[in-house]
Amino acid sequence: MSKRILSLIAAAALVLYAGAASAQQLSLSQISAYLNQLQTAQGGFTQINSDGTLYTGQIYIKRPGRIRFEYNPPSESMVMAGGGQLAVFDARSNTGPERYPLNQTPLSIILQPDVDLERARMVTNVVSDGPTTTVTAQDPDNPQYGNIQMVFTANPVELRQWIVTDDLGVETTVILNDLVAGGTLRDILFNIQAETRKRAG
Repeated sequence: MSKRILSLIAAAALVLYAGAASAQQLSLSQISAYLNQLQTAQGGFTQINSDGTLYTGQIYIKRPGRIRFEYNPPSESMVMAGGGQLAVFDARSNTGPERYPLNQTPLSIILQPDVDLERARMVTNVVSDGPTTTVTAQDPDNPQYGNIQMVFTANPVELRQWIVTDDLGVETTVILNDLVAGGTLRDILFNIQAETRKRAG
């Protein structure tokens, strides 16, 4: 799939989401407040990888520190954060998940207990095209971990998409759809050890 097609998919998704949003650039304090009040959320997602492959699935968020990506068939992969770790379950592997410290990944920026995008050197770029505001953020103490580029709409403030650039410069785009905030999510959904045992059995 060409990069042009991928960019058109992403642009079309944003047009659908932003249709009713007014032309208003969001402030960093507004976005920080939105993320801090977003305790739980779930919905669908489309993931576009740097090699052009495309996946869909369900996402579950439980702040602070927990997120779960369940990929639709035929993929049996899963990405999960919990207990301070990020685990990547590859269905083709029988050696258990690859684990990384969550605080060394750009996703930790939106999953930390107190999001403060006005912190010095955290935000490296803010762009508004009218209906959307795009914020690029990094760990100010460890910029080598990569960054996350988040796209928000206004009225009400909502997170629509992000692009994570990891420490190797690899980009992964996640487009959110039908994300519903609130509700109860069981802790077991974010338990890496439990998921490891389940897959081993």
